[in-house]
Amino acid sequence: MAETEQLRPEEEAKGDNSSAAEEPGPAPDDSGGEQLDAEENLKERLAELEAENSELKDQYLRKQADMENFRRRMIRDKEDAVSYANQQLLLDLTAIIDDFERAISSAEESRDYDAFHDGIVLIEKQLTGMLERKWGLKRFDSEGEEFDPQKHEAVTTEPRPEEANSIVLEEYQRGYLLHDRVLRSAKVKVSMPGSE
Repeated sequence: MAETEQLRPEEEAKGDNSSAAEEPGPAPDDSGGEQLDAEENLKERLAELEAENSELKDQYLRKQADMENFRRRMIRDKEDAVSYANQQLLLDLTAIIDDFERAISSAEESRDYDAFHDGIVLIEKQLTGMLERKWGLKRFDSEGEEFDPQKHEAVTTEPRPEEANSIVLEEYQRGYLLHDRVLRSAKVKVSMPGSE
């Protein structure tokens, strides 16, 4: 029995060893492999972000260049518009200049003052009619009208105590409207009302 008893602790020891081998213990340390995978993922993500950053930077530079080109084009177009804004007006005026040249040429040949005068009056009507019809430039009459500082510039005055309001007595230089806005005030002589 002593042998059995001695064997038993050995068997128990063997049994302990065999049971220890069969029972699952802690898993082998895989943290090194997981760490490598995480580093690889981070490197891939970094490469993606760098590529995306590079692409966005390229897009930004292109947009900036496009905006600069657009700005330059707008400045050039504005300068052209200012330079050639009066092109049509000047083209319309060339026909009037032609009429003046014909009138002068005719006057040199015939020396007929009345015909020359009538021709000049006709050209003046043609010019003012064209400017009013095509360009909205209108002359306005002031004589006899009530003085309006928006439309009239008083050059001289004349006392008129019998009148209640200032009236334009005489027009020295005509005024012009451009599309119902005063382009040039008329220079006028104005009555000065007052008590007797």
